[in-house]
Amino acid sequence: MTQHPPERSVAIIGLGYVGLPLAVAFGRAQIPVAGIDLDERKIAWVNQGKSYIPDVPTDQVAALVKQKLLHALTDYDAVRDVDSIFICVPTPFDANKAPDLTAVKNAAEGIAPRLQRGQMVVLQSTTYPGTTEEVVLPILEQSGLKAGTDFDLAFSPERIDPGQVSSAGYTVENTPKVVGGVNERSTRRAASLIKRIGAPVELVSSTRAAEMSKLLENIFRSVNIALVNEMALLCERMGIDIWEVIRAASTKPFGFMPFSPGAGVGGHCIPVDPLYLSWKAREFDFHTNFIDLAAQVNQSMPFHVVDLAAQGLAHQGKSLYGARVLVLGVAFKRDIDDARESPAERVIELLLLRGASVEYHDPYIPRFHIGGNVFHRDRLRLESVPLSDEMLSRFDCVVIVTGHRQLDYARMVAHCKLVVDSCNATTGAMEGDKKIIRLGAPISAGA
Repeated sequence: MTQHPPERSVAIIGLGYVGLPLAVAFGRAQIPVAGIDLDERKIAWVNQGKSYIPDVPTDQVAALVKQKLLHALTDYDAVRDVDSIFICVPTPFDANKAPDLTAVKNAAEGIAPRLQRGQMVVLQSTTYPGTTEEVVLPILEQSGLKAGTDFDLAFSPERIDPGQVSSAGYTVENTPKVVGGVNERSTRRAASLIKRIGAPVELVSSTRAAEMSKLLENIFRSVNIALVNEMALLCERMGIDIWEVIRAASTKPFGFMPFSPGAGVGGHCIPVDPLYLSWKAREFDFHTNFIDLAAQVNQSMPFHVVDLAAQGLAHQGKSLYGARVLVLGVAFKRDIDDARESPAERVIELLLLRGASVEYHDPYIPRFHIGGNVFHRDRLRLESVPLSDEMLSRFDCVVIVTGHRQLDYARMVAHCKLVVDSCNATTGAMEGDKKIIRLGAPISAGA
């Protein structure tokens, strides 16, 4: 077959938290990029040289657009004219916690009638082992071309650490990438292209191995977070401070890695990946008991946080029913603007279910959607309320879900009636004050 230079041009389908950083990385490597997304707002921002993702500096996007190394559009026809196509679309789960590959299938169906001999397709979206060859490959072969012969096909999972910027930390350009193709040629071709952006590459034997490696990375985190969450619940009953315990254990220079308890797990990967693997495992008559137990523990944490709020109010002779509650921080991680799968959603829904009046504040998330599920049938769009000393004093309880570092927690505690801290944000701020209940600390601290 006729080979095209794989480094000549790239199309990236999906310009979100994974796709846009990748597009900028390729552009910075002097590889022209066509970014494809259905969101016309993203298209307009990119073509105006603006970034809508904090981890991607606007000046980098502007420079690439000016140099004609990056442009965005909604038309899939652009894939006809590139050498390689990356699929970076969301892979959520549905209401029954089953994988929802709609976006992946739609992307493949958009590519198939436009696929050219000699092109390469690389799936980056996190998914279960088998997706590349069982879902994407058959759709692409509807073009009449054969994977591994007429076109190359590989899987290389995204590794994004939100909250990082290109000048520090782990980015697309320096984080090692795993690559597995449908055959050796596909693997090596994908690896060669990815190396152009500066990332080290680890080759594996198949797309399934690459898909499983991504799940293992995040299930490792899920299981360890569940472990420390369960330890936090036990420490509350035993009158031990889990945060002190973690700090002490972290002094061991080997054999221990610290994880923090909290109101649950969020982001696209950690709440989703274990469910993808558990769903796929059932096809093999295998039950992922350990993984499922971890998910069960993590999913229970929003309920516990709400119980702590109810308990704290009860100590003050108040009821959660009818109480005014402020949820502080709805991003899934501190200092970022990403609220995907944030445990704050469930916390707010449960507070409303128990009769509380709820508002929220997050300096990074101006609007936040909840509901559309069994906990709250109606979909609601909430807007972040401004913080002031007077406003803080009006709430019966403040629940800290995500502890953004820019907030003054000492000031907040001084003006609040009750604070439920699920992430140890108030440590050092009026330490031991009776108005603070910290998850994983002795229950008497909030009495």
